[in-house]
Amino acid sequence: MSTQYSLPFESPIMELETKLKELESFSQEQDIDVSHELQNMKDKIEKTRTEIYANLSAWQKVQVARHPDRPYTMDYINTMTTDFVEIHGDRIHRDDRAIIGGFAKIDGQKVMIIGSQKGRDTKSNVECNFGCAHPEGYRKALRLMKLADKFNTPIITLIDTKGAYAGLESEERHIAEAIAVNLRECFNIKVPIICVIIGEGGSGGALGIGIGNRILILEHAYYSVISPEGCAAILWKDRAFSDKAAEALKITGNDLLKLKLADEVIPEPKGGAHVDHKIAADSLKTAVMKHLAELSKMSAEEIMQDRYDKFRVMGEFEGAVE
Repeated sequence: MSTQYSLPFESPIMELETKLKELESFSQEQDIDVSHELQNMKDKIEKTRTEIYANLSAWQKVQVARHPDRPYTMDYINTMTTDFVEIHGDRIHRDDRAIIGGFAKIDGQKVMIIGSQKGRDTKSNVECNFGCAHPEGYRKALRLMKLADKFNTPIITLIDTKGAYAGLESEERHIAEAIAVNLRECFNIKVPIICVIIGEGGSGGALGIGIGNRILILEHAYYSVISPEGCAAILWKDRAFSDKAAEALKITGNDLLKLKLADEVIPEPKGGAHVDHKIAADSLKTAVMKHLAELSKMSAEEIMQDRYDKFRVMGEFEGAVE
């Protein structure tokens, strides 16, 4: 997917691409064959892009995770599923567009797919509240999970949110209670749950649909109890230290693997998922189906115990307070 938006650390790539366009224009205007030089320039661009993306800092990965052209939940649903039937509302208040979900098929396998949804422009962002769900969004998600459980259908959640909406309306309708109930009830679901962080995995807003048998994360996504900016504002009283906070929080896929909080890092196309939605979706589908095949061999009791055990062993302690 082509894009005009570039990230700060991509400036060397942008400079080379500008030179490439100038060389192509010169070739056409002067009718001179510079195909060899053009190919060398293209090779240099790819090499530079590979080197940059292979050595991203935690803060740079956060920037990639927030790229406006990055694929969102509906992009993945449209690309890797068929027969998607969206289910609306929480049966209590309203339909929260920040979380969407419904039944679908992936290579013939019936699944319930639920995920955070952001917008591409002002109108769609307002409609889905910039991907920050209200309490009714989490209650809708739980309703869909219980529906999947009733029909013995595996659940896939796609997480991409800065966090749950922290406004007055959320507090009035009990956002903390809604998320807490989801955490509790997800341990009682008898079908496999696979959670994938596809972009931003922020705070309890992510955890509200993040209790699963497998936790997967895309290569340039992040998962954290707080945003780097929020952490920097608290610890250093200055958001200018966001890059330092991102490193300290250990929020990247490789960090999560080492901490045993994630089960797999899913590779992205060179330059990030925003470069090619199709390749990103194919990688995600391959990983999900692999883990789903493993979990499908387990009984309902084993699935529940596996999920419980997974979260019980999270966190290590070097000593105890006497």
